[in-house]
Amino acid sequence: MPLSLTRHFSRFRGAVPKRLHFAAHSHHPWPDVTFAAQGQAWLDAARWQDEKWAKVFDTLLPEAQAHVAKELSLPEPRSLAFAPNTHELVQRLFSCLGPKPRIVTTDGEFHSLARQLARLEEEGLARITRVPTEPFDTFPERLVETAARARPDLVAFSHVFFDSGFVVPRLERVVASLPEEALVLVDGYHGFCAVPTDLARLGRRAFYVAGGYKYAMAGEGACFLHVPPGLELRPRDTGWFAAFGALAERRQGRVPYAPFGGAFLGATFDVTPLYRLNAVMRWRKRVRLTALRTRAHAHALQRRFVAGLSAHGVRVVSEDELVVPLSNPQRGQFLTFRTPRAQALAEALSRRQVLVDARGDRLRFGFGVAQDEADVDALLGRLASLR
Repeated sequence: MPLSLTRHFSRFRGAVPKRLHFAAHSHHPWPDVTFAAQGQAWLDAARWQDEKWAKVFDTLLPEAQAHVAKELSLPEPRSLAFAPNTHELVQRLFSCLGPKPRIVTTDGEFHSLARQLARLEEEGLARITRVPTEPFDTFPERLVETAARARPDLVAFSHVFFDSGFVVPRLERVVASLPEEALVLVDGYHGFCAVPTDLARLGRRAFYVAGGYKYAMAGEGACFLHVPPGLELRPRDTGWFAAFGALAERRQGRVPYAPFGGAFLGATFDVTPLYRLNAVMRWRKRVRLTALRTRAHAHALQRRFVAGLSAHGVRVVSEDELVVPLSNPQRGQFLTFRTPRAQALAEALSRRQVLVDARGDRLRFGFGVAQDEADVDALLGRLASLR
């Protein structure tokens, strides 16, 4: 049975009452608890002033690390470095590689990673091999085979692909099968708090990057990178926060780095998003909201939506246009339809106060705990009005 949590999103839902938000895979509504958290950040800044950063590193950041570590079953919360966006964290990882690194990735990565890799490739600064994500049923094997041939310095791929919703199965086995000498980066942004993810063993080998913008419902600015234990990497792209706690490396002629994930910290940033993230994670615990329950709720709404397409006389999209069909359990919290009218349909829905999004020929509908069955039925009604 779907969850009933819409009342916890009264501020976002009430801001534009007639709006139907079905881009919940990205610009996710924030629960009401984030409103007070936002204000608390201001009050604490006024109270602590010059002492604020001590409080951030003593209290605020460790709480955020603990929440994320528990969600991902990480044994050591200090393996997590936070930054305003994932691009900043990935750039630091790139800066650990040697000249002209060999990188294996996919043709389905999000723009921030895909663009940066393309630019490095354009300048001849990296050698990139891209594995097609489709057909999905053979993707894990093709990724492993390609990496074995390419002998890469880094393998970077998504847990859930943003342009389809396909969830890479047997993630731990895939990572374990990659060449031992390669670093591994898993982009978990479309999986964090949406797909049950256990990094207890996987995290010993792979970096994992994600954040609060999507299913953690905390808004922008609270991104993190898990750094596998035992890797003594020294990012060339480094900020002064990365020196905090660097006691073992304070010797002449060598730039010191903090232990664990601290080596990947940057410099001064707005900590308000961490207040929102902590508030949301506390709220999730209070209402017993887990990734498993979140996914079950989203999938139930997806089934209602697809079943209702014909019942409501919707003509502009159909079940056979789904990139990842309902019969495939390896799908995330959004449905992707492949249609040449994707952009036009997104714009037509926007005029009817329905928020979805289009990427090329792919139209995406996101489902989450800020929605209920009545929202899905209302969406179907507005879709039926399109021709």
